[in-house]
Amino acid sequence: SGESGAGKTESTKLLLQHIMNLCKGNSQLEQQILQVNPLLEAFGNAQTVMNDNSSRFGKYIQLRFQENTVQGAKLSEYLLEKSRVVQQDSGERNFHIFYYMFAGLSSEQKDMYGLLDPSLYRYISGRFGTQDVALRWKHKYQEVCNALDMVGFQEQEQVDMQAILAGVLSLGNVTFEPEESNGSVKVSEASRGWLKAAAVSQKSGQKPYRYGAGSLCPSVSCCCPLCADARDSIAKVAYGRVFGWIVCKINELLAENVDPEVELREIGILDIFGFENFAVNRFEQLCINLANEQLQHFFNHHIFQMEQAAYKEEGLPWETITFNNNEPILNLLLAKPLGLLSLLDEQSAFPQATDRTFVDKLNSSFKGNLHFQPCRGCVLGFSIIHYAGKVQYTAGGFLEKNRDTLPATVRGLFINSITPLLSLLLQDIACRALAAVWPAGLLIFLCPHQHSLKVLMERMYSANPHFVRCIKPNSQKEPGVVDSQVVLLQLRYNGLLETIRIRRDGFSWRPSFEEFAER
Repeated sequence: SGESGAGKTESTKLLLQHIMNLCKGNSQLEQQILQVNPLLEAFGNAQTVMNDNSSRFGKYIQLRFQENTVQGAKLSEYLLEKSRVVQQDSGERNFHIFYYMFAGLSSEQKDMYGLLDPSLYRYISGRFGTQDVALRWKHKYQEVCNALDMVGFQEQEQVDMQAILAGVLSLGNVTFEPEESNGSVKVSEASRGWLKAAAVSQKSGQKPYRYGAGSLCPSVSCCCPLCADARDSIAKVAYGRVFGWIVCKINELLAENVDPEVELREIGILDIFGFENFAVNRFEQLCINLANEQLQHFFNHHIFQMEQAAYKEEGLPWETITFNNNEPILNLLLAKPLGLLSLLDEQSAFPQATDRTFVDKLNSSFKGNLHFQPCRGCVLGFSIIHYAGKVQYTAGGFLEKNRDTLPATVRGLFINSITPLLSLLLQDIACRALAAVWPAGLLIFLCPHQHSLKVLMERMYSANPHFVRCIKPNSQKEPGVVDSQVVLLQLRYNGLLETIRIRRDGFSWRPSFEEFAER
């Protein structure tokens, strides 16, 4: 754990390499496990203002052993930041894979996928990189292709996947305009070419023409912003399903092939998004910071409550060490029926509710709560006093992101697509297959997220945990520079100063009696 940019993902990769080396094997399975990381980073990481290679999802890697040999592995992913596909703030980028494709695909391949100059695409903000950066991305694209081959993706699957990603980019350039004759909305004349590039071809037996995003609003009385929201929903769902499918394929390949009666030992590594506090914090930051609150509570429970109970049980002379208990913050967020997330679900169920009515509900419900502050003036938002500090959240988009719906007509188009992968990703059977690894569900974003985190925390409480605290040395993303104030702040809010005191006073090396006697 640690802040965004503190080195969690890099530490995870080093730890995986170290464990594989300790196995003293060089099996294909071990190499495949190591190849999973560059693949996940390409599709799940992005540049943010805090970190040039920020994980925009959480992952839990389970390594299964029999007599010190890796027999299999399983990957679980949590809360992919799908909104990044359609919107990035200043100084940030979309997921790496889009830039890698532009830098790594040949001219012929770009023609095949209908890709033009990267500066034209709204979903990557019309920004590309310098020549040096593009060269680095080209190498990264080759790494991704090698990883896809190594992990076991078929050539046609790789083609279909990149066709979907190219279609997502083209879809972002589709705009809408009013139909003057009947007051409905149509695809603008200027973006007809983009619609054609993003179109979904139907199977034979269906209507013999190409459906595209424009079929969302061919003759309905609705407004352009609603059509734009539907367009963005398609892009987010398509990308999220591709990511879930990649994880599913990885798990199929890495699954252990042993007798079910054989008992396997397990090491799990949790690499989850760090605490975030940007200039603008949205729904995604609230979910990320909630996950960090839960992990901090787990740390507190294990280090402070369980440790001190053990010291008292063993009769050590002991003065109780107080610690910053974040349980009141978790109650504010998770309590039922009046916690923040319960109120959000309640508001999301009302068709007439808005982000304003949601904020008004929070202000009245949490008046006087020490960990909640309403925003002053005309700002539509609120602040939470987290264990790591105060974060102000912009409430715009909270209800829409929590609902995260996909129009049924669009889902039908996907299922009937002639692209096998696109059809697979939206079928109910695929939904069930992906449910284990893609907690964000089809219709509701937050409830399954809470459930997946609950399952994760139950797993953590049943294990014997080791905590790896990653400390960010400075806020400028500079190597070799230590800002002592930045470091001290992290040591304080993580409870590490109290942890050091507990470990020092409570005998940090604890052999069993057998180990001691043998030595």
